[in-house]
Amino acid sequence: MKPPILLHNYPVSPFAEKVRRILGYKGLEWGNVLIPMIMPKPDVVALTGGHRRTPILQIGADVYCDTALICDVLEHLAPNPTLYPEHTKGLTRTIAQWADTLLFPVAMAYNFQPKGAEQVFAKMGAEAAKAFAADRAAMRGGQARMSPPEATITYKSYLRRISNMLDGSAFLCGEAPSLADFSVYHPIWFTINNVPVLSDVMDATPQIRSWYERMSKWGWGNTSEVSPAEALEISKNASPAPLKKEIFENVHGIALGTKVILHAESFGVEPTQGELIAATKTRFTIRRTDPRAGTVNVHFPRVGFVIKAAD
Repeated sequence: MKPPILLHNYPVSPFAEKVRRILGYKGLEWGNVLIPMIMPKPDVVALTGGHRRTPILQIGADVYCDTALICDVLEHLAPNPTLYPEHTKGLTRTIAQWADTLLFPVAMAYNFQPKGAEQVFAKMGAEAAKAFAADRAAMRGGQARMSPPEATITYKSYLRRISNMLDGSAFLCGEAPSLADFSVYHPIWFTINNVPVLSDVMDATPQIRSWYERMSKWGWGNTSEVSPAEALEISKNASPAPLKKEIFENVHGIALGTKVILHAESFGVEPTQGELIAATKTRFTIRRTDPRAGTVNVHFPRVGFVIKAAD
């Protein structure tokens, strides 16, 4: 039997929503592993070795970090319907990267202005809100979040651009959804779904609301609950899948077999340490062993991550 697809996530995570919708779009069965919103995340760290950004994808003893790579993995598992239409493949990836790196932080700065934060944490209490704010400030490395007025004007500008892309077509790159749509969807989903008190920002761009309804129809697909302990047991009882034979792209002068440290360029820069076993044109793979997770291969995209020798 093939190991199950497990997504480690929490309900209000925008990037997790991106992947959950893709799983629904592709009709995949998957296990929903609920994790904490903030550190500590001992079960996550047992699998990744340090990386803590949500979500992570687990298949047996293989762990995939960052949604850019996770989406590629899901495309390989289920090529149809595709996330990368052939005639717009480059455009799709470019819009997706823009959405993840520029649209997302602006949208979240808008969403977490005082009225929005009050709505998000209404049921959690003041202490939870304070802990969340401190956790995200640490992930930003102390960098200040964009102010609400600046976020508002920038978000409106970005929404107009998105609306312009929908002129004459159902989706951002044509008549079928692509990774571009799912990447743009998740910060907008957070505004509409989690801070409706602020969702009037969409009123000037009605095409976006219509597109949002089209994007929402796939749901999350066929999912079942899997506990973090069960996920760790699955990992411990499995072996990492054999790596494909791909060209070793050695641009850092770091040989395979070297102990390395890998971390995100920005936002959530906690390091992961292990043995470098692959460095292809698109990803790094390190091998590490944990008493709870066993021996795992942890995979990262090359774009957006930094590697150095551990010594």
